[in-house]
Amino acid sequence: MAFEGLSNRLEDAFKRLKSKGSLNENDVKEAMREVRLALLEADVNYKVAKDFTNKVTERAIGAHVMESLTPAQMVIKIVNEELTDLMGGTQSRIAYAAHPPTIVMMCGLQGSGKTTHCAKIARKLKNENHRPLLVACDIYRPAAIKQLQVVGEQVDVPVFEMGQTDPVLTAKEAVKLAKDKGYDYVFIDTAGRLHIDTELMEELKRIKSEVHPHEILLVVDAMTGQDAVTVAGTFNDELGIDGIVLTKMDGDTRGGAALSARAVTGKPIKFVGTGEKLDELDDFHPDRMASRILGMGDVLSLIEKAETALDEKKAAQLEEKLRKNKFDLEDLLDQMEQVKKMGSMKSILGMLPGVSKKLKDVDMDDGDKQLEKMKAIIQSMTIKERKNPDIINPSRKRRIAAGCGMQVEDVNRLLNQFRQMQKMMKQLNSKGNRRMMKRMGGYGGMGGMGGFPM
Repeated sequence: MAFEGLSNRLEDAFKRLKSKGSLNENDVKEAMREVRLALLEADVNYKVAKDFTNKVTERAIGAHVMESLTPAQMVIKIVNEELTDLMGGTQSRIAYAAHPPTIVMMCGLQGSGKTTHCAKIARKLKNENHRPLLVACDIYRPAAIKQLQVVGEQVDVPVFEMGQTDPVLTAKEAVKLAKDKGYDYVFIDTAGRLHIDTELMEELKRIKSEVHPHEILLVVDAMTGQDAVTVAGTFNDELGIDGIVLTKMDGDTRGGAALSARAVTGKPIKFVGTGEKLDELDDFHPDRMASRILGMGDVLSLIEKAETALDEKKAAQLEEKLRKNKFDLEDLLDQMEQVKKMGSMKSILGMLPGVSKKLKDVDMDDGDKQLEKMKAIIQSMTIKERKNPDIINPSRKRRIAAGCGMQVEDVNRLLNQFRQMQKMMKQLNSKGNRRMMKRMGGYGGMGGMGGFPM
């Protein structure tokens, strides 16, 4: 995951600070040297890293920090605040025109994920009751128009295209259609190149001049590191961008682009792509990202993911079943499906304070695989067996194991763990525990599973 290496290096630097009861100026400067090295290793722009550590040092060697009862914590607090400021300070939302449609021009190099992220952002806005329209203006890349039509269909957003017609004319006609049909957002998917060239920039400038976009978003591949910052700076100088969309933040990227792009261009990061699926897009919150980098977690984002992914009606039904001790394997399967919508186990647990550090040597992909194995076993059962696991005798177990390509021992393990879970739920439902559960905010989705190690 992005920033994993940076987080580990910063943790080591701060651990040495915390081991000292009091700090002097040399302690702070030594720690900041470590921080600067960590930033450079994370592919942060050299000038950005230098300016950042200078600011932190200047604040940290003040008397109010040195004389504090917890000077190390005060230094970490300053680093957190400066990291937040470095990435923009506050969340920057996508524009909304006073007189719709809002025209958004998406630009970037070929392969950055521009077309996919047109659909991702459109999907997000559609779920917020907007009416977006996608516009195919990339007439050079083979199958680019078809790709936009495919992702548009997947997110149920219409696509306007005029084949190999001049992209400027296509953009103008799309805006005219949007006004006539009541679309309130128009996303123009422009052409990219393998590298920045004069021809590309001239075409983008012509589109900008004709349709007057309210927002120009640059899509940047975070995996390209320092090159991403160079690209962002050039596009901003030539075109005048309004915001950045960072893609592939789920990959093995060192994260430097996220920390440098805002500082170099002065333009905010608005969205981050966190996976290949069309629902894997997050708003960018500088304060939350800073907290995650420093191992403080991101509980607010986790709550938002849960609110989006979990069905309130199903949650109420589940709570009622738990109260009556009627939770079955069908309910467990449904809960696993809902948790899966929130992302991988690693991404979910990484948002909990302190957990990501403790799990850095644990293969969290294995946890996702185990959940898939559990799902496969339950899906091999009949509805009757899921509703009443007690009827599953040896012959049924053999059929279930054969159906999912596993062993009878795997089926036995799942059933034993499920029975343990039922016992625990029964204990929690006892009279003395109900008040405690109520204070904990209800029964929660998969709170009693304990991971079901297999």
